[in-house]
Order: sequence, then structure tokens, then C-alpha cells
Amino acid sequence: MPFVTGRRALLALAACAMLQPASAMAQQGYPERPITIMVPLAAGTGMDSLVRLYADKLQSVLGKPVVVENRPGAALMLAAAAVATAPADGYTLLVSTSGPMAINPVLYKKLNYDHEKDFVPISLYAKSPFILVVNPALPIKSVPELIKYARESKTPLTFSSSGAGTALHLSSEYMKQRYGLDMTHVPYKSSPQSIADIVAGHVAMSFAEAGASLPLIRDGKLRALAVSSQTRLPSLPDVPTFAEAANAPDFEAVSWHALLAPAATPKPIVDRLHAEMKKIMGDPEMKKLASKIGLLPVDTPSVDGIQAYFTSEREKWGALVRKLGLQGSM
Repeated sequence: MPFVTGRRALLALAACAMLQPASAMAQQGYPERPITIMVPLAAGTGMDSLVRLYADKLQSVLGKPVVVENRPGAALMLAAAAVATAPADGYTLLVSTSGPMAINPVLYKKLNYDHEKDFVPISLYAKSPFILVVNPALPIKSVPELIKYARESKTPLTFSSSGAGTALHLSSEYMKQRYGLDMTHVPYKSSPQSIADIVAGHVAMSFAEAGASLPLIRDGKLRALAVSSQTRLPSLPDVPTFAEAANAPDFEAVSWHALLAPAATPKPIVDRLHAEMKKIMGDPEMKKLASKIGLLPVDTPSVDGIQAYFTSEREKWGALVRKLGLQGSM
């Protein structure tokens, strides 16, 4: 009898193990091997630099290597497509922005991933604000003066960007639509080119990336009027937010950095990564490092909160892309 009872107990335990949710089993041993974070931009960019910093921290707390793999190309969508089809086991993660997740789904005729169904967010850890800059030779020293100048100019004011449909282009269009300004878009192939022509006086203004424009602002080659985020940039404490400068409390035109996983990743793994990222990115030193490269660190919302933010961003930028007649133009 003792033998039978013991055997029955073992069988019962085995049956319970078989019935245990796969997600719980996956969590118990996670991680058992290296984790890869796929970055959609080249090594050395601001995004890449920050990812490498928190990848080292994740590696320390998780006890396994965290490898950063750069997969630039296709308007930041190459990496998204690769992670969308990766096993949903927590070993392949994606860093993405508003481009692939909120703008490109309306801008492009076809995507190799479903921006809503293929991913689950882990952490929304930084916003990437833009700086509204003008050529210093123009008699414009504030946002109200810019709006007045654009309305009274006999010819449309020109603004540059790194390409049609980019976050930089749409930020200027957002301002243009909001204030009914007559302005002409001049697209370039890259952000440095678009900024260089403002410095040269060929283009009047632009919303520019902080990393590319800060040195020129400090050298007096560009004049900064405002930042596009809801809070000021620590690196430009005297430059107001657009919301402050134009008395428009709801104005925000930013990109953002988020860490995501394939959609079917077990919830315990998502929750653990979310908790670890919240602690890592909440560290004052990490916030300071993010600020140094022109980013605004964010205290990540919950996973559901990030999803809600993504939805609002898709509605905001999708509506603007449609209004501009750019839907499916790429």
C-alpha cells in the first residue's frame, strides 16, 4: 500500500505539472540563455547608446548576457518585422519609436508586421523631443513672432525635414495645421542635411532632433525657439516648451523609445521585464545619461497604460497623415 500510495502521489504531481500553464513554467527558468534586443538604428546613435546602457543593467539583474543587435533599414521597420516573427519566449526584444508603431502603418501601403497585434509593450522609457529652430538672421526670437511672421510673409515660409512622413516633418505640419500657417515643406534625405540648409539660410526653420541641433544652437548657428515636449530639456533649460511659448497646454509633438516583445510572450516574463526596466530607468544616473543625449526619461506607465498611449499616438499621427493626403503614399 505505501508503494501504491507513493506512486499515486508521484503521478498526481506529474499531472499537476502537465496542467501548469506554459507561461508559469517559462517564467520559472527565465532567462536560461542570452537575450537579444534588436535596435532599428545604427550603432552609435542616441537610441543605440541608451539601449546599451540599460542592456548592461538588465544583464546584471537577469544573470544572462543581453546582446544588442543593430538592424537598421526600411524606415526603422526592418527590426520590427524581424521581431514580429521571432519566438514569443522573451529572448528577442525590440526597441521601437512612433515611426514604426504609429506613423508608418498609415503612411505605407503594406507592412511586414501588424503594429497592433504582433507586439506587447514592456517599457516606455524615454521621449525624444524636437527643437524648433530658425536661421538666426531671421527677425524671429519667439514662437508668437514665428507665427506672426509666417502669417504676414508675402511668400510661404519654408521648413525642412529628414523626409516626407517622418516625425520631424509631421511635427512641423502639426504646428502648421494648428495655427493655419502657409508654409512649404522641403524634404531632405537626412536630418543633418536638413539642418545644414537652415544654417546656410536656404530654409527658414524646422523641428530638429536634439542631438543634431544642440551643438549648432550652442555655437549660435541656429536659434532655438521652443522644444516640442511637455517639459523643458535639461540641456536647454532657458528654452520654453512650445506649449508654454504658444499658450497651448496640449501641444506635444515627440517621438518616443519603447521596449517591446512578440505579442504571445508569457505574461510573467513581460511583467518581470517591465518591473526590471522600471527600476533601471528610474535610477537618477540613468535619467541623467538619457538627458545628456537629448532624451527625456519617462517613468513608464503600466503595460496597459503604454498600450493606451500607443493608441492615442496612432490616432493623432494617423489623422494628420490622412489629412495631408499621405496615406499609403510610401
